[in-house]
Amino acid sequence: MTASTTQHAPCVDHLVVLAADLASGVEWCARALGITPTAGGEHPLMGTHNRIFNVSSPAHPRAYLEIIAINPGAPKAISTDARRWFDMDDANLQTQVAQHGPQLIHWVASVPDVAAACTTLSALDMDRGAVITASRPTPHGLLQWQITVRDDGLRLMDGCLPTLIQWGAVHPCDSLPASGVQLEQLALQHPQVSTLQAACDAIGVGPQVAVAAGNAPGLTAHLSTPLGPVTLWSSTEKKAAA
Repeated sequence: MTASTTQHAPCVDHLVVLAADLASGVEWCARALGITPTAGGEHPLMGTHNRIFNVSSPAHPRAYLEIIAINPGAPKAISTDARRWFDMDDANLQTQVAQHGPQLIHWVASVPDVAAACTTLSALDMDRGAVITASRPTPHGLLQWQITVRDDGLRLMDGCLPTLIQWGAVHPCDSLPASGVQLEQLALQHPQVSTLQAACDAIGVGPQVAVAAGNAPGLTAHLSTPLGPVTLWSSTEKKAAA
């Protein structure tokens, strides 16, 4: 049985920044965004842990940023054959993060009915994966959610197609104070722009993201921070050129 849910319109739920380890992720956040996140916890299902902070803004009123890493020494409860969410077991992605530091890799969209949203994407020949139930304890109570995870762990469309999440009675932003960081815009770029736009429109988040064509797929998050405007890219090539 899952927790009772509060219906919310589809929206950008959170950004996913992958770090080689949580300490380096927190250090990166302080250096790049001017804040030190302290909230977060462990995900026994996946053997991962995170730090999160509120990035809600008028454009994205219920959003946060997640810094996530594999929890060393922690077993994962999922099958040994199954991979962790967000491509975290992908060797090339791990090497990229090890060489270039924590990196924006993905985003998650909140939907009121995750099963229905999966069916909608299936009609577009997109397999977002099985819907699983996950949770983690917090000082404010148990967080529970349903989330799409493929057995192969793939993000799809180079991370531009969002993972889908349906929260239970509690959302992380309910207890996260304002951080001084706000998400002003999330932009997606992909060679298959019409396919990506159709998928975002189908699940109801099309108006909230900027979708454009480009030879190199990637995500761009524009943030206001205590250090001034900051742009996060999922492409290491863009980082090098910045």
